[in-house]
Amino acid sequence: METLFEKVQAILARQLRVDPATVTPEAQIKKDLGADSLDILQLLMRLEDQYGITIPDKALATFITVGDVVTYLEQEGTSVSF
Repeated sequence: METLFEKVQAILARQLRVDPATVTPEAQIKKDLGADSLDILQLLMRLEDQYGITIPDKALATFITVGDVVTYLEQEGTSVSF
């Protein structure tokens, strides 16, 4: 069973066309993974669809690292079922 981090890692690696090994909790989404604002918006929409949640725009500004995204989802009580 995949962890929440592994699921987010797979989504980002696929979306940004990067090696999954580079998508670590400490990796900065823009700086290290090369995401732009559109990529982050697409990530937001994908996570909302995947987990049936709504992520407010103000939360989006807190998504600096991959770990930030995972922490946010954990704090929101997102249930992960695979």
